[in-house]
Amino acid sequence: MLEILYQDEYIIAINKPSGLLVHKSFYARDAKVYAIQELRNQIGQHVYPIHRLDRKTSGVLLFALDAAILKIMNDRFATRKVEKKYLAILRGWSPEELTIDYDLTNDDDVTQNAITYFHRLQNAEVALAFNNKPTSRYCLVEAIPETGRMHQLRKHFKHIFHPILGSRPHGCNKQNKLWLENFDLKGMMLHAHQLIFNHPISNEQLILNAKINKEFSKVGAILNLDLSKYQ
Repeated sequence: MLEILYQDEYIIAINKPSGLLVHKSFYARDAKVYAIQELRNQIGQHVYPIHRLDRKTSGVLLFALDAAILKIMNDRFATRKVEKKYLAILRGWSPEELTIDYDLTNDDDVTQNAITYFHRLQNAEVALAFNNKPTSRYCLVEAIPETGRMHQLRKHFKHIFHPILGSRPHGCNKQNKLWLENFDLKGMMLHAHQLIFNHPISNEQLILNAKINKEFSKVGAILNLDLSKYQ
């Protein structure tokens, strides 16, 4: 059963598990289960995804329950009237805060402006030898993308040399191997923890929060991060 965060007659939001595709994709033809069909079967009616999350990204995922509401919410996402907040665990100690304004090229070779603001929440250093050093450093950040390009956060954090732990291919393969061998980490440490927007009909502000998953909590415990407010 999918965890439902909010539901009324117009919209529904879930906490999407890591590893679940939103819908069928050319890039993941091996998948046989999708969020759209799982939610449709769970509530007994058609649902329309308003936005997307990567397969390996967990967190708040919003659906419309009819085509008219879908159009309203698509317009609000397009005009940046929806705020999306993500938690990510990065390699190294990032700047305290930064706005990354770095264009990205999509699969059709079209270059698009892409902007991400983030601020660092906590630092961590653990006794995990890497690159001839006795310890490894990581940090927890909250990221707020102003644009919504494919793999934007993964590409932006790689661009500033602080890749998201567990990200493939936009990550550090050596770090990913280190964590796979030492801690059996197979997921990606990126979680859409909050979505803020006005309701399409009442215009009341909604703040939807999604708890982190077990694997994110496990990594947080290894790094001695305080994730209590997100669990």
